[in-house]
Amino acid sequence: MSKKKAVIRSDMTRAQWTWKEMKRNKVAYFMVAPYMLIFTLFTIVPVLLSVVISFTDFNLLEIPNFVFFDNYIRLFLDDDIFVIACKNTLIFAIIVGPASYMMSLMVAWFINELPPKIRAIVTLIFYAPSISGQVYLIWGTLFSGDSYGWVNGILLDLGLITEEIQFFQDADWVMPLCIVVAIWTSLGTSFLSFIAGLQGIDRSMYEAGAVDGVRNRWQELWYITLPSMRPQLMFGAIMSITSAFGFGGVVTALCGFPSVDYAAHTIMHHLDDYGGQRFEVGYSSAIAVVLFAIMIGANMLVKKVLSKVGQ
Repeated sequence: MSKKKAVIRSDMTRAQWTWKEMKRNKVAYFMVAPYMLIFTLFTIVPVLLSVVISFTDFNLLEIPNFVFFDNYIRLFLDDDIFVIACKNTLIFAIIVGPASYMMSLMVAWFINELPPKIRAIVTLIFYAPSISGQVYLIWGTLFSGDSYGWVNGILLDLGLITEEIQFFQDADWVMPLCIVVAIWTSLGTSFLSFIAGLQGIDRSMYEAGAVDGVRNRWQELWYITLPSMRPQLMFGAIMSITSAFGFGGVVTALCGFPSVDYAAHTIMHHLDDYGGQRFEVGYSSAIAVVLFAIMIGANMLVKKVLSKVGQ
């Protein structure tokens, strides 16, 4: 801030200075206003309402009745399925989140080295699974529980099994298969943001790095590439965490709802069960608040870790 602005601000209260700056940049605020209005109405307000409703006994038909912490007490002390859901969600998040994040970064780094025309084709090939509506059909066909399933057919032909394996109805197979499918479809928005970040790095920085002693590609990646794309790294981390903790669509599509023996039952499934099936909105809001708190904590941890990149 210039000395003149510092003097002006010292003669005003903080509110007066803020109002003056808002009037000076009113065009920018008008441009941002539509997005902020929509974001407030459909994101901030629902989150705040969910927190309030989580302290009530609400079924969408009757007036909410405040029960204070009863929902949370029931959730942590009297809901065995929620404990299973938390365990499965953490397993998904710990495996799928970092794996998809690192895979997105490494694949983007590899694609960035290709010629422009080939780069566009390869990017489409890697990105397609995340937007294809036939992903579950492909994996459902591969691991179908009858002899027409490719995996079962191959194993039967090789004599490795004598009868078909019901992959998506066997608790031992459900979790591993769903994790594999989730990782396979994880090259989504964060993957594209990494490619954009790599494209935006000034090439002269690599020349300067070579002069300063950077000797190989891994040193370039750690000391130049990653520090130069911290905004994209943070965005990709948030997207990966959000998708990992919000994981549920793959399980429902492949294994049904609920999955056998709750082998892949996640917090999202538990939320959908009580909110969308039983209409216990107060209790489901408590589940949503807990999930939101976990995601915020994970984001803060990732932010702290990424702040050390390249230091």
